[in-house]
Amino acid sequence: MKKLILAAASIAALALAGPASAQSPIVIKLSHVVAPNTPKGLASEKFKELAEKYTGGKVKVEVYPNSQLYKDKEELEALQLGAVQMLAPSSAKFGPIGVKEFEVFDLPYILPDLKTLRKVTDGPLGAKLLKLLDAKGMTGLAYWDNGFKQMSANKKLITPADYKGLKFRIQSSKVIEAQMRALGVIPQVMAFSEVYQALQTGVVDGQENSWSNIYTQKMHEVQKHITVTNHGYIGYIVVVNKKFWDGLPDDVRVQLDKAMKEATAYGNGQSQKENDEALVDIKKSGKAEIVTLTPEQDAAMRKAMESIYKDVAGRVGQGLIDEFLKETRGATN
Repeated sequence: MKKLILAAASIAALALAGPASAQSPIVIKLSHVVAPNTPKGLASEKFKELAEKYTGGKVKVEVYPNSQLYKDKEELEALQLGAVQMLAPSSAKFGPIGVKEFEVFDLPYILPDLKTLRKVTDGPLGAKLLKLLDAKGMTGLAYWDNGFKQMSANKKLITPADYKGLKFRIQSSKVIEAQMRALGVIPQVMAFSEVYQALQTGVVDGQENSWSNIYTQKMHEVQKHITVTNHGYIGYIVVVNKKFWDGLPDDVRVQLDKAMKEATAYGNGQSQKENDEALVDIKKSGKAEIVTLTPEQDAAMRKAMESIYKDVAGRVGQGLIDEFLKETRGATN
């Protein structure tokens, strides 16, 4: 796979060398792993529309959804090698490439609501985290919402004991892995594009995802029960190849920044709407039971996972966790 990515990067480099003489548009390949009608898909298309409009055709954005170019594990390497120019991976994907601090977003129940999330991503803490990406050959441009995660399985999940022994698909995040192990789950790291088939064939018993991802990937058709937990958040970090970005003409970069800000506001506005509509559609389908926890059951879930904060402090950084909690809860723990 690395050879294929390197070959693609060489072709991309040749393509970038051409525009200076031929005055062809600057091509930005934006690759992602979800469906076009998800919050990330909609934000990507909005960025394409605005980038091409504001640059007066100097830039052409090619959007590749549904893992058409690269799967989860391949896309960040492809970006670093220059085979694609822009991605919007989930925050969990940055731990495996050495930026473990982004896994703070994976801590269970750390973000109570979207208003608190905005306080983090739009403030100094969000900017500080993006700056960490420079050392990895990428520039962080924005935070895009997906939504809060729910748990699903073919078994009704009400108490922490119900999870014991189940195989769950997870993203490649040590924090999410620790969260699942705290529940007695056997975590299985798997590409997003493979989840439906794995659920359908019983390779895994369950998974966690936002309503829009569950609906657009038809996971509700192969899972009998979905429990409303809102235990975690899925968000994306929009990144661009740093060498490519720094090499753009100043006026083009200014217009692309403007397009990204507006696409981010649009996409994040769509996120809650898409998730609300997906939940309604899942209920209408009648294919999966929606399970709502009582306050006591919710408290039991929170208690089962509270030890994770101490367990992963050495990986994510206790100082960062405290800083995050100060923003999200108004006090350190």
